[in-house]
Amino acid sequence: MSETATTYLLVDGENIDATLGSSILGGRPTPEQRPRWERVLSFAQQTWDQPVKALFFLNASNGNLPMSFVQALTAIGFVPIPLSGESYEKVVDIGIKRTLDAIADRDGDVMLASHDGDFAPELAQLVDGERRVGLLAFREFTSQSLASLTVRGLETFDLETDVAAFNVQLPRLRIIPLEEFDPLRYL
Repeated sequence: MSETATTYLLVDGENIDATLGSSILGGRPTPEQRPRWERVLSFAQQTWDQPVKALFFLNASNGNLPMSFVQALTAIGFVPIPLSGESYEKVVDIGIKRTLDAIADRDGDVMLASHDGDFAPELAQLVDGERRVGLLAFREFTSQSLASLTVRGLETFDLETDVAAFNVQLPRLRIIPLEEFDPLRYL
């Protein structure tokens, strides 16, 4: 990569929020339980030590835009991408897939925040040995089709333990590598 290399950070906000709410918390996350997106952006910048173009994909098919959230994203350096489409279309997935395809024709590294296996074909084409490709997710909920790309070079980063994207400790049940085990968490 050249000195002007860029990391493209693509966030599937719906997927992260749904996984957090339904799979970890068992309900809608409160504001303090949501990721600190500025930390996710900082993590992307620091991990590969280069500028980040941060895109946050939103489903705006209902005609509403959460303006305070969009303004907050903009203020911390994200470019909100509010997409709309027909009720049967997975607009966020389609937008991210198109963006990953477009990145394949450019120089730059990629970090995707999602658990969704629908992105496996596009990520597989990016894991080509020419660029770094990372996945930001909760490891235990990552699609097997995405996790299987690690043997080809996909780097995985846990949103809670690696990125430190949360202000609160999440009630997760996951396999804990011994080097990460902290008995004080359980006492």
